[in-house]
Amino acid sequence: MDGAITRAEHEEFCRRIDEENRRQNRRIELLEEGEQRIATLTASVERLATSMESMLKEQERQGKRLETLESRDGEMWRKVVGHVVTFTVGAVLAFLFAQVGM
Repeated sequence: MDGAITRAEHEEFCRRIDEENRRQNRRIELLEEGEQRIATLTASVERLATSMESMLKEQERQGKRLETLESRDGEMWRKVVGHVVTFTVGAVLAFLFAQVGM
C-alpha cells in the first residue's frame, strides 16, 4: 500500500474528529451561555445604576428638606430665647425703675 490507510484507521480518525467536534461544540455552547449571563448581568447593573442615581437624588432632596426642618426648630428656639431674654431684661428694668421710684 502506497500511503493508503486501512478502513479501521479511517474509522478511528473519523471517531476522533467527531469527538473533537463534540468537545469544541460543547465549549462553544458554554461560552455562549457565559456570554448570555454576562449580558444579563450587564443589564442588571445598568438598572441598578439607574436606581442608585434616583435614590441619590431623592436623598439629596430629603437632606434639603431635613435641613429646612432643622433650621426651623433652631430658628424657633432662638426666637423663644430672645423673647425670654427680652422679658427678663424688661422685668429687671421694671423692678429697678420701681425701686428708684419712676
